Amino acid sequence: METVIPARLATLGHPQRLAIFRLLMRRFPDRLPAGEIAAALDLRPSTLSAYLAALVQAGLVTQERAGTLRRYGIDMDGVQGTFDYLLRDCCRGRPGLCLDAPRAAGQARRLSVLFVCTANSARSIMAEAILRDLADGRFAAASAGTSPAPGPHPLALELLARRGHETAGLQSRHVDGLRGEGAEGFDFVITVCDRAANEDCPAWPGQPLAAHWGVPDPVAASQGRVGFEQAYDLLAARIRAFAALPFARLDPIALQHAADEIGRLTHTESPHDSLCNQRPGPDRQAGAASAS
Repeated sequence: METVIPARLATLGHPQRLAIFRLLMRRFPDRLPAGEIAAALDLRPSTLSAYLAALVQAGLVTQERAGTLRRYGIDMDGVQGTFDYLLRDCCRGRPGLCLDAPRAAGQARRLSVLFVCTANSARSIMAEAILRDLADGRFAAASAGTSPAPGPHPLALELLARRGHETAGLQSRHVDGLRGEGAEGFDFVITVCDRAANEDCPAWPGQPLAAHWGVPDPVAASQGRVGFEQAYDLLAARIRAFAALPFARLDPIALQHAADEIGRLTHTESPHDSLCNQRPGPDRQAGAASAS
């Protein structure tokens, strides 16, 4: 470690290599093709290839081949080993010297969740409504966009109303309005579109737990109501799993892992099932706890 850690820090000392690392951290546990990374960071393929090779050699990034494509993701063992070393050596094992105290998710209070996408017109709007109505007051749900549309998409509002959700008060707004001076912090910030997750935004105050639950854009898919139904069902399945987590019994590391795993869920409920009529009861929550 005496030579490995300096090499890793030197690799991250280059601004563009650091930008690649930060992008892959935001998208973890996803693996991204080189083309998406290059597009997100405006890098030439040859330049990106050299930077990725350096990060792989340093043990910070891994690569795997999927057909003809290579996909890149964070080497979490290497990253955690680096942080553990710095915490023990530089902070002398006292995290209070080096870290802000995160908000405790397990406290007996309402947990605040922010869903973020680019336009804040469909996916994040639907996620806000789903969690708000599913959670029986246990969560405060909100949504915002990095480049918000003038308002929620009409098909999103139509679907939410048809599924039994109250749509009054749903609006598209910019994320900057939720993190200025005097703004309330969040316990969780969850991106639901890849484009928003790829953007290099300022860190949220209060160290909220961050996760990425990428959902295909129903607007861009041009499938009409079918695309919105599919997006809703996937969000509903993930939010149901999230709401059933035993928050009081999970430490921050376990909670982060659970949130990341929820982002991998691909199964959906029946498009004819109403989420509002399937609130998780004690038995379902106990089952989810044992499964985790």
